[in-house]
Amino acid sequence: MNKPNRWHMSFNIMIFALLYLGCITLGYVLSSLLFQLTGTPGKLLSYLIAVIIGLLLSISVARLFTIVFSRTKYGQEHNLRRHQFLDMTLEALNKISRGDFNISIAINENDPFSQVAESVNKMARELSGMEVQRQDFISNVSHEIQSPLTSISGFAALLKSDLLSSEQRLHYIEIIETESKRLSKLSDNLLKLSSLESENVPLVLRDFRLDKQLEHAILILEPQWIKKNIDLNADLEKISISADEDLLSQVWINLIHNAVKFTPENGSVKIRLFQNDSQIVCHITDNGAGISQEDQIHIFERFFKVDKARDRSLGGNGLGLSLSRKIVEIHGGQINFESELNKGTKFIVTLPK
Repeated sequence: MNKPNRWHMSFNIMIFALLYLGCITLGYVLSSLLFQLTGTPGKLLSYLIAVIIGLLLSISVARLFTIVFSRTKYGQEHNLRRHQFLDMTLEALNKISRGDFNISIAINENDPFSQVAESVNKMARELSGMEVQRQDFISNVSHEIQSPLTSISGFAALLKSDLLSSEQRLHYIEIIETESKRLSKLSDNLLKLSSLESENVPLVLRDFRLDKQLEHAILILEPQWIKKNIDLNADLEKISISADEDLLSQVWINLIHNAVKFTPENGSVKIRLFQNDSQIVCHITDNGAGISQEDQIHIFERFFKVDKARDRSLGGNGLGLSLSRKIVEIHGGQINFESELNKGTKFIVTLPK
């Protein structure tokens, strides 16, 4: 808004204020003349009648002033800007409805519609981000499904050959079995994550020993850490908790599995469980490859892999940490981590007592 328009608006507001005060004063005068003809009522009633007459006069003058103001140069400019803004907003919303989020309405801080414009721009930015995530998700799912399907199809075709030895045939069958399990795990994790995010899965709470659950997870993964000659040390305080046992078990298996997977041979993994006045805390620490600063901000994203080539060879699908965080969060807890490249990683899970 330029200075002449601002001055013009201020002048109009001042005129309106003077007219309003004049109407109130005229209301008192007219009520006094009326009381001379009808007699003066009580003090409170006479005051109310004077105020009502003044307000009626003010409303009439305000309507007249609005009509006159709309015909002034400033009023015409104001109406023009309003129509232009409405046209731009409708065009932007039509583009958004067609899936085009690349829109931006120009914002003038002095314009009364600036907040509406900023809200539309913000909505377009957020929808654009969601669309990128949706496309990335579809691409990742397609890639994760296509890879094992290609292996299964290829090795199944090789099994048709009569020239294979029994050892080759058994090897191909094992690969098909491994890739089938990988597909099944991917499907299962996707369904669980989708259900948890939509909050359609009720928590089945029961009391159990958390330290015993961690011991069980360690035993399940024993073949993996023994094969790599990893020194696995567990310091588990005796702690009881009320939680969904099946869901929470997945958290420990995912985190311990990752620690073992990314720890080199003859490395070490330490698991510590303890509690304080308000929380139950579990630390899972390894001396493996660690996570770079660039990767740390993405670590809980679905399908994100720190080392894509190595992770694929070990059968990961990038959903374990996303699933673990969601399970911990619906229990009212948090999962964080500390990591340094080539020095190791520590995951920290906190749960309410």
